[in-house]
Amino acid sequence: MYQQYFGLVEQPFSIAVNPRYLFMSARHRDALAHLLYGVGSGGGFILLTGEVGTGKTTLNRCLLEQLPDSTDIAIVLNPALSAVELLATVCDEFDINYPRGSASLKVLTDALHQFLLGNHRAGRRTVLMIDEAQHLGFEVLEQIRLLTNLETDEKKLLQIILTGQPELAVMLARPELRQLNQRITARFDLTPLNGSETRSYVRHRLQVAGLGEGRTLFNEAALREIYQLSGGVPRLINLVCDRALMGAYGRSETTVSRHLVREAARETLGAGFSGSGSTNGAIRAARWRRWGLASLIFCALAAVVLLDRWPLGADVELLRPSTAAKTPAPAPSATHEEPSAVALLPDEGLGSWNLSPDDADAALWSLWMGERLEGRLCERAVEKGLRCERSDADVWDAVVETNRPVVLDLRRENGFAGASVLITIRGGSGWLWTGDSVCDVSLQRLASHWRGGFHYLWRSPEGWTRPLVQGDQGPVVRQVVNDFSRLDGLPPPPLDVFTPALAERVRQFQSSVGLEIDGVIGVRTLQALNEQLGEGLTLSASADRAQAFSGVSPCR
Repeated sequence: MYQQYFGLVEQPFSIAVNPRYLFMSARHRDALAHLLYGVGSGGGFILLTGEVGTGKTTLNRCLLEQLPDSTDIAIVLNPALSAVELLATVCDEFDINYPRGSASLKVLTDALHQFLLGNHRAGRRTVLMIDEAQHLGFEVLEQIRLLTNLETDEKKLLQIILTGQPELAVMLARPELRQLNQRITARFDLTPLNGSETRSYVRHRLQVAGLGEGRTLFNEAALREIYQLSGGVPRLINLVCDRALMGAYGRSETTVSRHLVREAARETLGAGFSGSGSTNGAIRAARWRRWGLASLIFCALAAVVLLDRWPLGADVELLRPSTAAKTPAPAPSATHEEPSAVALLPDEGLGSWNLSPDDADAALWSLWMGERLEGRLCERAVEKGLRCERSDADVWDAVVETNRPVVLDLRRENGFAGASVLITIRGGSGWLWTGDSVCDVSLQRLASHWRGGFHYLWRSPEGWTRPLVQGDQGPVVRQVVNDFSRLDGLPPPPLDVFTPALAERVRQFQSSVGLEIDGVIGVRTLQALNEQLGEGLTLSASADRAQAFSGVSPCR
């Protein structure tokens, strides 16, 4: 009725679920990413809780729109069912054939199992979403838990998302439901908006509904009052704003005042909301939970800082493969240069594979970029979006673990520094790239001249300067999120915060590739992610690329 008066194309504050109006606060972004990562990881339960009206159903609708076409989804909106009725509803949602009128849990479970196995063979995901799950009975919850027993040797066949009010989490914490509670792989509690988010939420919905740029329908005092009266609950915000706009229209006013908001709240929310700052117990409880979560995150970040300053195992002495020289070679990016006369000295029988450090850097660069190195290796690497990583080791395993071609710090017979580009290890030999050919030398011979140092190139996210931990945010986090989404075959969520869900996904990835499981995105985790995505120059790829120039011959 008031849309045309205010220049809107549709009603902006309808309480009907419409993903177009989804407002992505920080908590909503976290929740959506949580759901997407949970579905991508597969198996077990995902738990999404939140107060009435905080946007759980809208988030679920948004999730459905972002899942790939290879996902089959069953949605149960009325969970007040018996175990048999629930299974029959799930089978109906998946369009599974079963004997109609059957009251047998076995018949229904077998039919569902066959469907899940067929989906697994076809490479499809299967997701069951149960809304208002706080209404589920204990018997039904136990039957739902048993559904996660449907699995192959490699993975669970069914992903279950339980959505409900906060009392659902309390119910699942009861001892008789501990088996189900232990199978929840991801949890998220959606809390109301804060004051700033409430103002942004109101403006966002007005803009989606067609409000012109620069126009304001609610003054600042009105927006503050909306937050005080609604407690930041989106559904209550919608009710108050819709009624306030109707009041302004009825009085031919162009903006909504604080007084109109208070009147609208009395009419729509009742007398209990008539005073400024009135909130019900549920909203106050939600705010206390928000403060509790903030405290936990602060403690976790403090622990990370302490561990970073006092690393474990710092007193372990490394054993060098050769004791001939203990002084480490200068870093690749250092300004120190070998005297020009050294380049003219003979190799004294070592052969052409033992290069000068500058020539070895140039050879590594040609392998990566296919062009001549102009300037210092590490400086040019930064310009090309690469990182120059230096390390020390006492065994070949550390070199192999980098899975990248490396420049080894060597010692020549005449005592000056040498270097070789190791591109792969085959049996007891190392393949070396000289810049124009490949030769192999025994690891024993190579180790006798290796001083334990090496450096290599790898590609990191743009702007990455240190390990990422839970609580970090910004474009670097967004890029890592997008990389994991590509790896999982899922659309990237609108997330630039390192959430608990992302930390869990990182731990799963680290476990799958054999890394230390700490949930921190450091050098080795990023390098392994590059390898899984087929990015960067790995040992096998560099060997193939170098061998394409020429065959492999014994090193002189």
